[in-house]
Amino acid sequence: MNLFHRSNSDPVTPRKVRATLILALILIPAAFVVLVPYLWMFTTSLKARGTTGLPPYLFPAVFEFGNYVKAWLAAPFMRYYLNTTIVAVAIIAARVLFGGMAAYAFAFLRFPGRNLLFLLFLGTMMIPFQATIIPSYLIIRDLHWFNSYQALIVPRMVDAFSIFLLRQAFISIPRDYLDAARLDGCSHWQALWKVVVPLNRSSVVTMGLFAFLFAWNDYLWPLLVANDESMRTIQLGLQVFAGRYQTEWTYMMAGTVTATLLPLILFLAAQRSFISGLTRSGLKG
Repeated sequence: MNLFHRSNSDPVTPRKVRATLILALILIPAAFVVLVPYLWMFTTSLKARGTTGLPPYLFPAVFEFGNYVKAWLAAPFMRYYLNTTIVAVAIIAARVLFGGMAAYAFAFLRFPGRNLLFLLFLGTMMIPFQATIIPSYLIIRDLHWFNSYQALIVPRMVDAFSIFLLRQAFISIPRDYLDAARLDGCSHWQALWKVVVPLNRSSVVTMGLFAFLFAWNDYLWPLLVANDESMRTIQLGLQVFAGRYQTEWTYMMAGTVTATLLPLILFLAAQRSFISGLTRSGLKG
């Protein structure tokens, strides 16, 4: 494939060639910087135990693929994977449901104080999560939800960013579509799920990916509310390789590689929808 191929209406010019070369010179080193940590993680997972010290080296002389089996057997990682998947799927479903309803209301319904309430929602995005940890922890304690899926899921079911992302996508829909659905007898609930959401599938996928990555990578909150080993998530499970005096880096990296696979596969599968959703959500304000 010719990188500089253009149609007759868009001819190649020296200026465009220079711009493409400059862009490539910027992006290639940037991609290298981004990919090197992942390459180092993968090669470290294949090194022999105790060979990750100084001097550092990238590729081992012998690839120890058995590290993955040993890391997997060192702790109940299947249980950790199951817990994390359940939590992530539940959070995605809740954010699509509640975020979709809130976004629909802010985009299409007219009620007093709508814009002010939306600004208040956006304002909560500026409050760091760490500022709400103690109140959330006390609520979980009073409800006796420690070491339960409720503690891991309920505080993360709704967030302002999901509502904002979906609302920005919803307002790009021509109002005529919604009016036609209403004339056909659709309720607001039916219009949301039969018209608005299908027309914004890419934005919903984008929001779902963000929610999944947040839930999958969350460490601090599960650390506080899931002390029982049977309720640990994958990020907490990797702690088994970090001792007080020594860290088993080869096993740690092997576990990290396995923890990275599912998010990577999902992102690659939904990459087109992800990019389209971000673009669509930024079209209107």
